[in-house]
Amino acid sequence: MNRTKRIQNILEKHFNETSIFVKDNSNLHKGHNNFDGLEETHIFVQINKNSKFKLSRLETHRKINYLLKEEFESGLHSLEIKII
Repeated sequence: MNRTKRIQNILEKHFNETSIFVKDNSNLHKGHNNFDGLEETHIFVQINKNSKFKLSRLETHRKINYLLKEEFESGLHSLEIKII
């Protein structure tokens, strides 16, 4: 399973009161520090919350970073989070 799909699955499991969109943006960084843009290292996450979602933006960011700790340890370099 690729990193983007793993992240999608992890977040959907823990944020079931939201709609989640995950996209690999690694190709946008091709050429930066000799990066070829082929590895899944730069990920964009958008969370669309509903009225039942009670976490603040800061709590949401902290939870996402905690949940994705293993991904960061295994090569995830950048995570862009947008909460709507």
